Amino acid sequence: MQSKIVILGTGGTIAGTAAHAQDVTGYTAATLSVQQLVNAVAPLAGLPIECEEVAQVDSKDMDFATWQRLAQRCDIHLARADVAGVVVTHGTDTLEETAYFLHRVLAPAKPLVLTAAMRPATSLQADGPQNLLDAVTLVRDGRLGGVSVVIAGRAWAGAEVRKQHTHFLDAFDGGDAGPLALIATGQVEVFRPSPPTAHATGLTTIDVAPSSWPRVEIVLNHVGAGGALVDALLQQQVDGLVVAGTGNGTLSVPLEAALQRAAQTGVRVLRASRCARGAVIGGDTDSVRGAGSLSAVQARVELILQLLYAR
Repeated sequence: MQSKIVILGTGGTIAGTAAHAQDVTGYTAATLSVQQLVNAVAPLAGLPIECEEVAQVDSKDMDFATWQRLAQRCDIHLARADVAGVVVTHGTDTLEETAYFLHRVLAPAKPLVLTAAMRPATSLQADGPQNLLDAVTLVRDGRLGGVSVVIAGRAWAGAEVRKQHTHFLDAFDGGDAGPLALIATGQVEVFRPSPPTAHATGLTTIDVAPSSWPRVEIVLNHVGAGGALVDALLQQQVDGLVVAGTGNGTLSVPLEAALQRAAQTGVRVLRASRCARGAVIGGDTDSVRGAGSLSAVQARVELILQLLYAR
């Protein structure tokens, strides 16, 4: 009996439609069902595929409740003996955050592949069908476990992927890391395995009401950056702060002083870089730790999970 592939839909541009085929920016995201997306890809016909709608959202509006539900459904299906792997259709805006979240929470041995599109389904340049086919192809190949993102013929690690362009079809990369695999004409060329996570936090970490998840905000270092925003967030009882520093995570004197004050009150602080590439190296203090190669948004996910795990 052939193993099944479960495709979970969350909406996004891949499920979006516009009134005119030439319109690639004025569309409405999350209007087509995941079953409609599968039906539009002829090579998927006849394959043992199950479709399930987890959400229908524009990924700019992704939230903790949807993350929780998505992780739970992924875990259930990945545990099934008759399932080879899971594909998740998603919007591109927050794709890197969801991918990192699933990587840290689940760390699955089976393939868990997220895919998306930069053009709506009605576009003359619709890229969703090929991306969906490539994601299914990667799952069926079976050699690449863990969380990955497939778009424009390449597979990126869920721990490394980031959106680098506002509208190119090939909008994603892995920072300093190269792709995990290439997918073309139904063939998969694997370069390296998915990077492991130090430990999966597990579903019990996030199995609390999303409304009670820690509040972690991102602040930015820039010319003239002061500490007023940090002080304001302290008044709102923020639980954690990620600072996107300049260069190697450098901080202005007043911003660093404000972050030190925040840490003294018990607020956890992680220091990332606003640069597109490169890790934050050195410069750690007892109260402000570097986020390594994580982007600011990935570091925020990491800090949320650390705070949840510590409860």
